[in-house]
Amino acid sequence: MQKFTVLTGVAAPLPMINVDTDMIIPKQFLKTIKRTGLGKNLFDEMRYTPDGKEVPDFVLNKPAYRKAEILVAGDNFGCGSSREHAPWALLDFGIRCIIAPSFADIFYNNCFKNGILPIKLPQEDVDKLMDDANRGANAVITVDLEKQELRGPDGGVIRFDIDPFRKHCLLNGLDDIGLTMQKAPDIASYESKNKLSQPWLW
Repeated sequence: MQKFTVLTGVAAPLPMINVDTDMIIPKQFLKTIKRTGLGKNLFDEMRYTPDGKEVPDFVLNKPAYRKAEILVAGDNFGCGSSREHAPWALLDFGIRCIIAPSFADIFYNNCFKNGILPIKLPQEDVDKLMDDANRGANAVITVDLEKQELRGPDGGVIRFDIDPFRKHCLLNGLDDIGLTMQKAPDIASYESKNKLSQPWLW
């Protein structure tokens, strides 16, 4: 998993509440178990017309936000089904950080497992960042995970809270497999002893 330390990028505004996982990645794209290739279908029903043409007014289709790495969203982001394809699609598009007043629990947990930083902030702070994000190509925000700070285009600083263990995992690029592999010497030692004491298992 890619480490998350400091991210400076364009923030796209998505002032919608209750954005569910089917809106993020519709069900017809769930046939794959690959984590790549889903970015083109992110927010598919909002980004494209039924005949596949781009909807010019949708934020991620606007030139200023086509390479956005931060999403500023409304309350209860990621609600609905528990599909892990939702953070896969966001990450494949290039979104590494989502800022909202609240998130659905399963989506929130899945973000951390896939290298995306979801930040919960009071509504007034989200409103300020939403206003910053509406500046188009000038909507550049810096996310400093080590310092737990957001720095806006005007130099303003907003602090955010994060669980220390999740912070450690993101800073070091550790997903569940990475955490397990940190114990690889202990696992190998156990298996070597087990082969001697219970060889019939091998």
